[in-house]
Amino acid sequence: MDRWNTSLSRFYNYPFRFVNFYPQIKAGSSNVHTMFLFVMIVFAILPIISAEKYYSDGIIVTQSDFQALKAIKHDLIDFRGILKSWNDSGLGACAGGWLGIKCVNGEVIAIQLPWKGLGGRISEKIGQLQALRKLSLHDNVIAGPVPTSLNFLPNLRGVYLFNNRLSGSIPPSIGRIPLLQTLDVSNNQLTGTIPPSLANSTRLYRLNLSYNAFSGSIPVSFTQSHSLTFLALEHNNLSGSIPDTWTNVNQSYQLQYLTLDHNLLSGRIPVSISKLSKLEEINLSHNQINGTIPDELGGLSRLTVLDLSNNVINGTIPTSFSNLSALVTLDLKSNRLDNQIPDTINRLKNLSVLDLSNNKFIGHIPSTIGNISRLTSLDLSGNNFTGEIPNSLVSLGNLTSLDVSYNNLSGIVPSILSKKFNSSAFVGNLELCGYSSSTPCPSPAPQTLPSSPISRATKPRHHKLSTKDIILIASGALLAVLLLLCCLLLCCLIRKKVNWRVKNGSKASGGLATTTGRGAKAVPAVSGTEVESGEAGGKLVHFDGPFVFAADDLLCATAEIMGKSTYGTAYKATLEDSNQVAVKRLREKITKGQKEFEAEVAELGKIRHQNILALRAYYLGPKGEKLLVYDYMPNGSLSSFLHARGPETTIDWPTRMRIAIGITKGICFLHTKENIIHGNLTSSNILLGEQNNPTIADVGLSRLMTTAGNTNVIATEGTLGYRAPELSKIKNASTKTDVYSLGVIILELLTGKSPSEATDGLDLPQWVASIVKEEWTNEVFDVELMRDAPNIGDELLNTLKLALHCVDPTPTARPEAPQVLQKLEEIKPEMMLTATSSGDDGTAVQEKSE
Repeated sequence: MDRWNTSLSRFYNYPFRFVNFYPQIKAGSSNVHTMFLFVMIVFAILPIISAEKYYSDGIIVTQSDFQALKAIKHDLIDFRGILKSWNDSGLGACAGGWLGIKCVNGEVIAIQLPWKGLGGRISEKIGQLQALRKLSLHDNVIAGPVPTSLNFLPNLRGVYLFNNRLSGSIPPSIGRIPLLQTLDVSNNQLTGTIPPSLANSTRLYRLNLSYNAFSGSIPVSFTQSHSLTFLALEHNNLSGSIPDTWTNVNQSYQLQYLTLDHNLLSGRIPVSISKLSKLEEINLSHNQINGTIPDELGGLSRLTVLDLSNNVINGTIPTSFSNLSALVTLDLKSNRLDNQIPDTINRLKNLSVLDLSNNKFIGHIPSTIGNISRLTSLDLSGNNFTGEIPNSLVSLGNLTSLDVSYNNLSGIVPSILSKKFNSSAFVGNLELCGYSSSTPCPSPAPQTLPSSPISRATKPRHHKLSTKDIILIASGALLAVLLLLCCLLLCCLIRKKVNWRVKNGSKASGGLATTTGRGAKAVPAVSGTEVESGEAGGKLVHFDGPFVFAADDLLCATAEIMGKSTYGTAYKATLEDSNQVAVKRLREKITKGQKEFEAEVAELGKIRHQNILALRAYYLGPKGEKLLVYDYMPNGSLSSFLHARGPETTIDWPTRMRIAIGITKGICFLHTKENIIHGNLTSSNILLGEQNNPTIADVGLSRLMTTAGNTNVIATEGTLGYRAPELSKIKNASTKTDVYSLGVIILELLTGKSPSEATDGLDLPQWVASIVKEEWTNEVFDVELMRDAPNIGDELLNTLKLALHCVDPTPTARPEAPQVLQKLEEIKPEMMLTATSSGDDGTAVQEKSE
């Protein structure tokens, strides 16, 4: 069939050959046999043509696939009209004209329609698409069951249906799909038991059934799988015990991630888990697991995360845990563990988070904990520890979170710890002192000489108050009463004014005052930096900008939540004068102390570049609240611009290239002029202004965070697909990791794909590299770009090469940001010439490429 498709395509691509041949036929009888042969060929191929749907653009789609696509469209509810390109004639179905459809030789190999707001259900006719390799309908509102006909698809590799409203159970027949590699139906409303037959798929390496309502037990067959490396069953209603039959069926099978948390699992931790020598993460938290922790778990040398919290586990911490040299997080909180912490815990050199809170530990806190130099968070609260806080904890330079509250500790808190952490970290220890002004340590009693007999015999003398003394005392008392009355009156007036401002200034959407402490009335800021303080302790600091506002104006502004991140929550704030600003409220527990914070944020407030989002002000509340005020960008983020637009919106190549160049300029400026590593560069952090000019947000926020806070950002970034491979080991961002993230964004612009969407089990850089290796390079680019491929083909290929250079797995092989900018200048020189752009103050400024 493939050979006939090729022949037909060539025949119809050259219709004028017959015109040239016809005069030769007509010239004489010598060509009669040739003419007869031609007619026979035409009649021979007509039956084949009638069996296919053929269109004038030279693309052929099989009749069965065309009918299946019509049925799929019929069963979906297209709220946004994004399927209007799926016409009834089928014209262009495989020519890039049908949104989300990809074909090879006239057969559909991929349906990719994530984030399109689709409802309805998935038609069972999908089983007719015999060449289908990938089904990606995640992040929609599709309901109904998972189609049972999926098992009829012999080439199916990836099923991505997460974040929908699917219901019913998983068809057991899915386990018969021979090439299935990834099945992700997480965050739906699926019920019933998990089919044991899923483990029959010998190539299934990623199975995610989390955030549903599955019940029953964990299938024993999963423990004998030949291929699983990622198994996520968290946030369900699974019950019973965890099977104790885990084993490596063959050497190639190595489970690496096992997450069973937030279920109803009971029984003991299976010892056989220790046979999975390549396990990197185990999460069994929030279950009803009992018994002791198996000593054999200490043999999992690659384990980085072990979370057994919120169970009913008893016994002690196994001494073998000292062998877990790769362990980064150990969370055993809210169990019934007792006895002492092993002194050998200091062997966990890579440990960053240690949480043993709410157990029954006794004895002294081991001083050896002070030798774990990478420790950032230590929680020993709610136990029965005795003795003093070890002085060795002072040497933990990376420690940003400490809690030893509610134990039986005694003695003096080391002064460095008492200054670094607030009193809540030490309360509940009746004999502990020196950690706040309210708990001073008692001074040693002064030694007094014994009184002489003469002094004991002396009678005390009484002085009688004079009239003058009585008048002075009475006057002082009267003055104190009057002063108190004045203060009360002033407080009443201030409260009445504040209540009136809140009542008249805050709207239904909520004001920032509802989330922060009150600040004092401020004076208008002038150029430069202006500090505003008040009796409530609030403090507003202005940097240069187009307009100014008072603290009350900010706190009473109408606020709408725009999004949340690891750093905090972002708001769109509308001031009383109708000006709009973006406000980011930072998470208090992960930010630095006030003195360090103010020093760092003052430097960030000086950064000005047309591709960097300008920091205009910051506010410190009386209760530790921290607000950052930025320019508001009405066009939203690059992520929503690319992935949440309607079908009527297209993004041409010049726009995408201009965005890529602008981002690269901003990164060059940060790396070369400001010596700043961004560390969390994603398309969600690229905001678009007028004419879609990009500005980089969250610049320098890592400098305002504690080490633990930045570790959380790196971990979250990894789930989004922008993290450089080396960050899983070194944990520190660099110019090379920024360039990697930049390369992912350029690939995002080229492909139109979201990096958070794995394709055939591969992340975006890996998928692009695999397609290029198979010489299907045109399959990489967004369909919208391929329409202009004859004009921009060389630019697309050169930009793709540059992006793949940026995402090279080896950091030293990646270019620096200025080299990326230089290459972009060579690809699109007309966009990189000296350009006039609007400056911060509205004046025209000249900017040249770095």
